[in-house]
Amino acid sequence: MDYKTTEATNNRYLAIFCLFLLVILAKYNIYMGFALKPFMIFTILYLVINLNAFYFHRLQLFEIIMLLFYLVYCFTGAFALYPVSSIRIMLGIFLYLGCYFIMKAIIGETKESLIEKALSSVGILFNSASLLLYFLGLHRVHFIFEGDRISKFGMMLDRNYPRLIGLMQDPNFYVFYNTVFFAYFLCNSKSIKNKVGLILCILTNLLTFSRGGMLVMLLLLFLYILLNNPLKKIRLISGLFLSVFLVAYIAIVKFNFNFIGIMMERIADTTDDGGSGRLALWGRAWHYFENHMYVGVGAFNFSDYNLHDYGDTLTVHNTFLDILSDSGLVGIFFFLLFIGCVLYQLLQNRMHKHHPYLFLTFIGLILQMGFLSVVINDMFFLYIAILSAYINKQAPLSLKDNRSARMPLSLSSSLK
Repeated sequence: MDYKTTEATNNRYLAIFCLFLLVILAKYNIYMGFALKPFMIFTILYLVINLNAFYFHRLQLFEIIMLLFYLVYCFTGAFALYPVSSIRIMLGIFLYLGCYFIMKAIIGETKESLIEKALSSVGILFNSASLLLYFLGLHRVHFIFEGDRISKFGMMLDRNYPRLIGLMQDPNFYVFYNTVFFAYFLCNSKSIKNKVGLILCILTNLLTFSRGGMLVMLLLLFLYILLNNPLKKIRLISGLFLSVFLVAYIAIVKFNFNFIGIMMERIADTTDDGGSGRLALWGRAWHYFENHMYVGVGAFNFSDYNLHDYGDTLTVHNTFLDILSDSGLVGIFFFLLFIGCVLYQLLQNRMHKHHPYLFLTFIGLILQMGFLSVVINDMFFLYIAILSAYINKQAPLSLKDNRSARMPLSLSSSLK
């Protein structure tokens, strides 16, 4: 009996570890008119293999509102001038939501300790592999930083800045994906393993030279101190800053890599480049919203309008303005209602006390949505699935033991 229990636990941990790992490997996808990502293949195979034992777990209120938002967002495609783009995003949303429910089932059947063990292991693997790829990229260009949008291994030259992309395709999205690992290591830094993970997270985030990412990281650090006894955290914060400065010193002396100088230059450029052109894009999104106030220009149509009017296919680089321009007041209302409901349930279940990393992760992801367009995103769906599983596990025992709390996949059971 003990052997079977151990084997089941190991299998459950392997499944959750593979899921987390494949989500961060989204860059390595198969393009079939759309990106078929590794975690999608994994979730589909998991469903096929475990079809008989598969359950749809009870929906949280924020999940119901999330589904309503995506329904409304897709509906605005009916008014789109470029319907092909709307159809593409609709198919993407349906695929992502299908994978989301499978992710939720995998996580929902896993103990919290295994979830957190997998987060720790995958976080260290993600950041250490990205750091290695970054230095391979620096070596490939012989530490000569001249070029724009040139990628070598895990490094991208962006207007002569050597920015870390690691296992991602974009340095800003790297910080977005890394937020859950950073928050987890920060809130669980007692073990040596998690201390190492936290230092790796800070180093990789800094090496992306993402101004928005660095600002969010500092805000999360400040919020973490406020949620805890500040005096008890002085030692941790001092150790982190000392570690970063030590690494920066080694980089300057041994590799002639003026990390701090590049950082200061990057921050100084903020007033000159208009947030890497974001201000102009935000103005365009607001203009489209003013002309299509109620239902927007149609789902996923901003890029097409932008191409027609301004000759480029850039996204808004702001999720809220993206939704506002695409789906108008109707879409942004349901999206903000969804975000507000998530925050309410986080506070209602005292996640900032029991599992503060989930609270900090949410704040970090939402803040970064002000600089990124993430109407659908692997990591955000993974976070929502983890949060839903934690809230379900905090439900009364009688509710958890009641099979009616889980809705079976079979149609006959669902109709009862």
